[in-house]
Amino acid sequence: MISKAAGSDADLVFLDLEDSVAPQEKASARANVVAGLNDLDWGRTVRACRINGVSTQWCHDDLIEVVSGAGANTDVIIVPKVKGPRDVWFVDDLLTQLELKLGLEPGRIGLEILIEEVEALARVEEICWAGGRLEAVILGVGDLSASQGMKLGHIGGGRDRSSEPYPGDVWHFARNRMIVAAKAAGIDPIDGPYANFGNPGGYERVAGTFCTLGGVGKWCIHPSQVEIANRVYSPTEEEIAVARNAVAAMAEAEARGEGAANLNGTMIDAATTRIFQLVLDRAADCGLIS
Repeated sequence: MISKAAGSDADLVFLDLEDSVAPQEKASARANVVAGLNDLDWGRTVRACRINGVSTQWCHDDLIEVVSGAGANTDVIIVPKVKGPRDVWFVDDLLTQLELKLGLEPGRIGLEILIEEVEALARVEEICWAGGRLEAVILGVGDLSASQGMKLGHIGGGRDRSSEPYPGDVWHFARNRMIVAAKAAGIDPIDGPYANFGNPGGYERVAGTFCTLGGVGKWCIHPSQVEIANRVYSPTEEEIAVARNAVAAMAEAEARGEGAANLNGTMIDAATTRIFQLVLDRAADCGLIS
């Protein structure tokens, strides 16, 4: 699985020490993660490791063994089940100590945080500002649904059919709140997994909803989901063309001393230009334009 992940088109791959590893295998799994990070060609893929939560007996040794064994080949540490800024600071401080001890570049290893407990969602704004290493927050809807006591089916699916007790998007509040908090702090909001990989249409629908709200990516738990995520979160050629036309039209209007422009019968102004500039920035990040 690790070898296949290294050859995938995913932007980031994390090697897991948490939920996918049985308790009796936690300690021995670390060597497999270290070998995967050191021995495989990851190309441009961001290399990450998800450790166990700070409230467990494994977190401390996860960090020490992985960073000591493969710190130079680790880009991100993913921290699950945080409940507040204190958990972020603990991992940040331990990483700083390890970098000093091992002679690694200070601050190079980033942190990503899973928002999957009600305590974390209630304090997500504080968490998003908890330290300079923090690069992204991820909504972990599986554990969050359990933490909140929600009656749901598979992870990430929710209930969106009109015949069911809650016909709306049960995750709208959590997603929107996390996205706003992340954007305010200048970090990336990422959506968590969609477990039913046999339903690509469902995955695409959920990914599209998160993207519309301002999210910038979504986890994939199966190789078939990678192509969908890359497509959903990348601007289309048509979207890029429209954005370029809008930005150019507004620039011409401003050159004439006007505060708004007419683009194919639609009024555009500085706020509109800001929206379309984000499309162009995203296209550049995806390597679609220079």
